[in-house]
Amino acid sequence: MRSGTKIVLVALAAGTLGAIASLAMNGPGPFLGSELGQRLLQSSMDASAPPVPAGISIAKRGEPIAGFIVPSLDGRKVEVPAAYAGRPVLINVWASWCGPCIEEMPELQRFHAQQGDNGTQVVGIALDEAAAVRDFLGRVPVTYPILVDAAGPADAGVRLGNPKGVLPYSVLVSADGRLLKQRIGPFGKGEIDDWAE
Repeated sequence: MRSGTKIVLVALAAGTLGAIASLAMNGPGPFLGSELGQRLLQSSMDASAPPVPAGISIAKRGEPIAGFIVPSLDGRKVEVPAAYAGRPVLINVWASWCGPCIEEMPELQRFHAQQGDNGTQVVGIALDEAAAVRDFLGRVPVTYPILVDAAGPADAGVRLGNPKGVLPYSVLVSADGRLLKQRIGPFGKGEIDDWAE
C-alpha cells in the first residue's frame, strides 16, 4: 500500500472515530438536523425496519409517491399526495401522545402561517384515534389540515418512507408528488425555513 493511501485511510478512520466520540459525548447535536445526518439515520433505520405487507408501496427520495387514502377529522377521504398537488407540501406524521411531536407543533403552525396561500402547504397526519386528536387540538390548536390514520405496518408514515415508525416524521413533497426530503425527529425553532427550501 502506498504511503498516500495509508494517510488517507488513517485520516478517514480518525475522522470517523472523532464523529462517533462526539456523538457519544455530546449527543447528536446539529448533526442529525443536517441533510447528511438525516440521510444516514434514514438508511440505518430502513435496514432494520420490519417487513412491510405485500402490495404496500414505500416512498423513496426523488420518486413519485404512490397515492393512498387517509381520512380527515370529519371523516372525509383525502388522497395523499394528490389532494395537495400544485404546490410543495410538508407532511408531518405525529401523535397526541408523542412529546417531541407536541413540542414542534408551534413551529409547524408558525411556518404554515408564514407560507400563506401560495407557499409550501403543511399537513399533519396523526397516527392516533380521532377522539384523542380532537381533544389534543382543543388544547393546542393549529390551522393547517389534520388527517388521522391508525398506526400499523401500512400506515401513512410507512407509505411516506418511514417503515420503522419513528415519530415525529416529516417529508417534503414536490408540487408534482415526488418525495424530496425526509426528516426523522422534531424541528427546532427556525429549522423548517431552511429545510423546506
